Amino acid sequence: MNFRKLCKNIPSRIFLLVVFMTLGTVVSVAQEIKEDYVKFGGALRYNIYDKSWTDDKTDPQFAWDTWRLNVDARTSGVDLSFEYRFYPGDDTHFLHHGYLGYAFNENLYMKLGVTQVPFGIGKYASHCWWFQMPYYIGLEDDYDAGITFEYKGIKNLILDVAYFRQAEPQGSPNFSARYSYDITSSDDASIKELNQFNIRAAYQLTKNVELGVSGQVGQNYNTVLEEAESSTAFAGHVVANFGKFNFKGEYIRYDYGAKDNLGNTLDKVQMGAYSYDYNVAAKADVYVAGLAYSMDVEFGPISNVQAYVDYSIIDKRKAGFKSSQHLIPGFLITAGSIYTYVDWAFGKNNAWLGAWTDGLAEGSPDADWENRFNVNIGYYF
Repeated sequence: MNFRKLCKNIPSRIFLLVVFMTLGTVVSVAQEIKEDYVKFGGALRYNIYDKSWTDDKTDPQFAWDTWRLNVDARTSGVDLSFEYRFYPGDDTHFLHHGYLGYAFNENLYMKLGVTQVPFGIGKYASHCWWFQMPYYIGLEDDYDAGITFEYKGIKNLILDVAYFRQAEPQGSPNFSARYSYDITSSDDASIKELNQFNIRAAYQLTKNVELGVSGQVGQNYNTVLEEAESSTAFAGHVVANFGKFNFKGEYIRYDYGAKDNLGNTLDKVQMGAYSYDYNVAAKADVYVAGLAYSMDVEFGPISNVQAYVDYSIIDKRKAGFKSSQHLIPGFLITAGSIYTYVDWAFGKNNAWLGAWTDGLAEGSPDADWENRFNVNIGYYF
């Protein structure tokens, strides 16, 4: 694919897309005019944790996880959604999302700004506080800067089409300060993500079963070489509800094509978020499965307890690279606007569970299963 030619045609392609989708819904009933409003909210979250891979004598610890500010508003039919997060323990802060939204009619909705990338299971592929492995390689709950369209004009089908010019903006204190994982520049490879297109289709097979496919294609641009390599990802997913059970399953195949500053093809790329960087295999298959069971209870302020187990694996396609695994049993306790995740996270060749720099890249054949017991308490308002 000729990406330079593609990028030159971006404005005309987006214009044609809007015209096509709008014409397809012109017979829809005109949307009801809604009143203007401004709503403020936020959250405070704390962690209690104990890690297996350190000899820190202060474990277990009680730490401030995050606090955040939310603003949602509407004026003259245009919506605003904004969220900014602060992580005192990591001394970092950044934008989570910020966009303007507009409903052309009841079937077509547009978002412009920093929005969630339509890929795979939405909104999360996980039940636990830890997410699943796709999050840590930029393929779950990812946010970028661009424009998205959601179309609901076909029975039982939701179609998302998006174009993202670049990753979300930098927070503080460095380029990697951001909520979701993106490819970041290293000393040897000055790379940034550009010109990403996404399409996602989610079909409601039955009342309780959703099937979906996703495609993503973009560029990893080397600013020294002034050249770009194609970056692709494809996914298939299923979400099913059976009584009080919920199942999420997903398969992803990705290829983060990239070159270093000398023109060599990379087997691993540097990715960053929360002001931290680590390496990730450039090519892999990812398998995701999660099962949850929800129970309504009457125990003081507690109204619901959801037990779950989430598992995912990154099967790397470079010879000699060892797979990365992620297993999270736990439960979520709901008490009004207070949500408490109690997780016992296990990981092997897992960056956030004891194998930092290259766990998600080449890994180690001698890697042990490490674990972290974690309780996250969040009050949302």
